[in-house]
Amino acid sequence: MERRTFLRGAGMVAAAAGFGFKGVAGAAAGAGSAAGGGHASASSLKLGIAGYTFAKIPLDQGIAMMRRVGVNALSIKDFYLPMNSTAETIQLVKEKFSTNGIQIYAAGVIYMKTQAEVDRAFEYAKALGVDLIVGVPNPELLPYTEGKVKEYNIRVAIHNHGPEDKLYPSPVNVYDHIKGLDNRMGLCLDIGHASRAGADPVEIVGKYGNRIFDMHIKDLSEIAVKPKPIELGRGVLDIPGLVKALTKINYTGYCSIEHEMDMSDPLPGIAESAGYFRGVVKGEGWVGRG
Repeated sequence: MERRTFLRGAGMVAAAAGFGFKGVAGAAAGAGSAAGGGHASASSLKLGIAGYTFAKIPLDQGIAMMRRVGVNALSIKDFYLPMNSTAETIQLVKEKFSTNGIQIYAAGVIYMKTQAEVDRAFEYAKALGVDLIVGVPNPELLPYTEGKVKEYNIRVAIHNHGPEDKLYPSPVNVYDHIKGLDNRMGLCLDIGHASRAGADPVEIVGKYGNRIFDMHIKDLSEIAVKPKPIELGRGVLDIPGLVKALTKINYTGYCSIEHEMDMSDPLPGIAESAGYFRGVVKGEGWVGRG
């Protein structure tokens, strides 16, 4: 079967997969299994939600949306759980997610401009019980941050924010800053911002894969400094190529959807993006078996 033809077919099951319906999407997976062999690790890619997606959505509604689309992992932002929350509040919020089958797998994005803010971020992550901070420590604080990584055994994934960012515009800039530091200092690869800064996310995965701890996935209307954000699969980013690259390096982190359009009503876009990503993952496995 020709690759593009299959991927169009995968898109047809995307809505079902996006809303957590297993009948149609499961049939596609079953058809792939019947062919035998292939890339076993492609289907192990884990889908999550980057917390900024819910910037305009109340907590309970955000949980309901995640349940609706069948995504059960969140990198939490501080508008759902402020950094100065008491231990009791942190526990209550954790329980609210866990009782709904959702894991808080990381904290962030957290900005750290002083040593005190680094300290606060690590204490916050410790109280949350997560082993990953998605953060932006100022470059001069990286040695101090590295010391906290060793002290707490909590990893830090530095997020690239595109050409306007004076600190870490590209994942290349992130890697250049952390390559000589503890291996628990790594990247949160935002594929949209990376592309805006002139980096190819597929190439970045190939170069820096063992230091990529988290990913923010999205699509763009065009490769430009200020493109329009768009649902996965509707834009120009090479999502199938990304899935292949992640499979090749046996990526074990999350691929977290960061939906940055229609933010007052993100559910349709989240569902479409989740369904497309699941369809591509299944599609890569099916094509790989052929």
